[in-house]
Amino acid sequence: MTTVARVQPNQHEMESAHRIVGAISQVFSTKVVGQENLRESLLIGLLTGGHILLESVPGLAKTTAARVVADAISGGFNRIQCTPDLLPSDIIGTQIYDSSSGQFVTQLGPVHSNIVLLDEINRSSAKTQSAMLEAMEERQTTIAGTLHPIPEPFLVIATQNPVDQEGTYPLSEAQTDRFMLKEVLRYPTPQEEAEVIFRIDAGVYDRQEKPRPVVGLDDMRRLQSVVRSVHLDPVLVHYITQLIHVTRNPQQFLPPQLAKLVQYGASPRATIAFSRAARASAVLQGRNHVLPEDIQKLAYRVLRHRLILGFEATRLGVTPETVIDAVLQSVRVP
Repeated sequence: MTTVARVQPNQHEMESAHRIVGAISQVFSTKVVGQENLRESLLIGLLTGGHILLESVPGLAKTTAARVVADAISGGFNRIQCTPDLLPSDIIGTQIYDSSSGQFVTQLGPVHSNIVLLDEINRSSAKTQSAMLEAMEERQTTIAGTLHPIPEPFLVIATQNPVDQEGTYPLSEAQTDRFMLKEVLRYPTPQEEAEVIFRIDAGVYDRQEKPRPVVGLDDMRRLQSVVRSVHLDPVLVHYITQLIHVTRNPQQFLPPQLAKLVQYGASPRATIAFSRAARASAVLQGRNHVLPEDIQKLAYRVLRHRLILGFEATRLGVTPETVIDAVLQSVRVP
C-alpha cells in the first residue's frame, strides 16, 4: 500500500478555516431561512471543488442560496435557465463577428464564473447537458480551438424538479455520477415559512440589500488546501470502501428482499466523493481529522443518486435512502 504523508492543518489554519466558514454561514442565514443541509452541501462543494445536484419543488430558495454564497466569497455568479432550445454555445461561449474590426472575437459563456446555477438541467437537450458536464469535469472550455480555463473556485449547482417531468431529458446514471453530492430539499416548517414573510416585510430581500463580501477568492483557495490536508485514517478509508463494496454486492450483505431491488451499486467516484466530502465536513465541525460520523452523515448525499434500483423498487415504494440505511447497518463502524 502506497501512502503519501499529509501534514495536518495546524491550529492557526483551523482557526482561519473556522472564521471563513462562520462568516459565510452567517451571511447565508441572513437571506435563507432554515435549509441547513443545503448550506452544508454548498460549503462542502466549495471546499472540495465538487458539484451539487439539487432536487426540489420550485420556491425553496435554491437561487437565493447560490447567489448569497457567491456574494459572500466575492465570487462571480451566473444562473442558466435550461430549456429544450438551449445550445452548447449558450453555455460555454462562441465566436461572434465584430464588424468594427472585421474580426471574430470570443465571447465566453456563463459557465465561466465561480458559481453557476443550472436551473432545471433536465429540461436541456442531451447535447447541451454533455457540454456542461464536460466543462464541469475539465474545468475549461474549447472555443474555436482555443482553451479557456474556468476560474477557481468553481461550483456548479444543478437543479431538478421531481414533480413536472413533461418535456424533460432526464440525466443518465453516468451523468449524475459526476455530481459529488445530491441534496433533496424539503418544504420549510410553518415557523420557517412565517419567518420568510417577516423578512419580506422587513425588506431583507430587496435587491439593493445585496450582502457584502466577507471573504475573498484567495481565502477560499487557501481553505481548499486546508481541507485536502485533513487527516483521514486508513481505517476510515477501508470503512468507506466497504460501504461501497456492499452496494455492489448486495446479495451478500443485505436482506434478500432489498438486495434483489439493487441493479447497480456505486462507482469509484462515490469512494472519492466520500473521502473528499468527509474531510470538508470535518472542517465545518472545526476538526482537522475525520470521524466515522462524518462519513455516515454524508451517506445519503453521496449514494442516493448512484444506487440504481429496479422497477420493482418503485412499485414497492422502496427508495435509495432505505437501501442506504441497510448498507450502513451491514458494515461495522470503526
